Amino acid sequence: MKRLTIRTRLTLVYGGLFLLAGILLLGATYVLVSRQLSNRESTTVIKGTFTPEADALNEVAEETRTDALTALLVQGGLALGLVAAAAIAIGWLIAGRMLQPIDRMTRAARRIADSPGRDRGLHERIALDGPPDEVKRLADTFDLMLERLDRSFDGQRRFIANASHELRTPLTLNRTLLEVAVERRDASVEVRQLGETLLEINGRHERLIDGLLTLAKSDRELGELSYVDLADVVSHVAAQHPAVTASADEAPTMGNAVLLERLVQNLVENGVRYNVPDGWVRVTSDTRPDGLVELVVTNTGPVMPPYELPGLFEPFRRLTTDRQAARMGAGLGLSIVRTVADAHGGHVYAQPRDGGGLIVTVTLPVAGPPRNQATGAVTGQDLHSSA
Repeated sequence: MKRLTIRTRLTLVYGGLFLLAGILLLGATYVLVSRQLSNRESTTVIKGTFTPEADALNEVAEETRTDALTALLVQGGLALGLVAAAAIAIGWLIAGRMLQPIDRMTRAARRIADSPGRDRGLHERIALDGPPDEVKRLADTFDLMLERLDRSFDGQRRFIANASHELRTPLTLNRTLLEVAVERRDASVEVRQLGETLLEINGRHERLIDGLLTLAKSDRELGELSYVDLADVVSHVAAQHPAVTASADEAPTMGNAVLLERLVQNLVENGVRYNVPDGWVRVTSDTRPDGLVELVVTNTGPVMPPYELPGLFEPFRRLTTDRQAARMGAGLGLSIVRTVADAHGGHVYAQPRDGGGLIVTVTLPVAGPPRNQATGAVTGQDLHSSA
């Protein structure tokens, strides 16, 4: 059963109280008028007189009293009904006026909750004007909470970006020195093996730093969006992986082409990395009838328990098997996928494939074909220029 809104309930309370007060007032008036007419009748009619004139006078007085009380009830009831209707209408308007600040807060909270990205929209403030009453204090408290959350998320992003940039320089220097040491003519076999091992470890750290930078970047505002056909992105990424088969149907969306390419790249690399010998990876893109574009990456691989699927999209979570331990990534690939999808107003979810492996699906809002800025016509060149 659908509950009534606060405005409706307040209106019903106002109207009910007014109607109850009116009924009590009408009842009290009826009793007072009835007593007054009875007293006046007793003063004008001689009790105990049984003459025809006295009987006629008594009948006239009784009829007059009855007509007066009936008229009082009927006309008073009609007047009460009209005034009650007017009171309910005025109560509806007053309740709406009083609840406007709360409705404004609700709309702001809804916009923040529905904004793409996990922390986008926190810069918005209610900034409610008015006297310092309970509602104003509630709005100010809500604004203070948003401000602190916004500072917290922004500080977290800056820290990740600054730390990643600071760590990049020594890692790049280490890689250069190791490459020089390995390529020296007088380097022994042990030195070369050690250098290659350290280069592999250094490369893993560099990928971790790149992933953190991408994660911090995709958490920010996307800025200006451009037309991107996921079919072009899928074809471009699949061409870099011979073991990947692609079925790329038109899937137009609006977004950041670099981040969307990174999304597809991470899904494909994840499918290749966590696979079985002689396995396969398939990538498809398509436009669904419900107004969404869909990207699906399916691979063979180890059997994945369903209860572990939600944790795959958390940072630094990996499928841990002995065979894959040597070539595991940083554990940020799927986390970046989810962050990029959220920033574009999309969703990502995974389900286990029968026989092993995963089916990862990304849905994004569909976009219309791009138009020429000068003529407004759809341009074929723009349809395949995003990847």
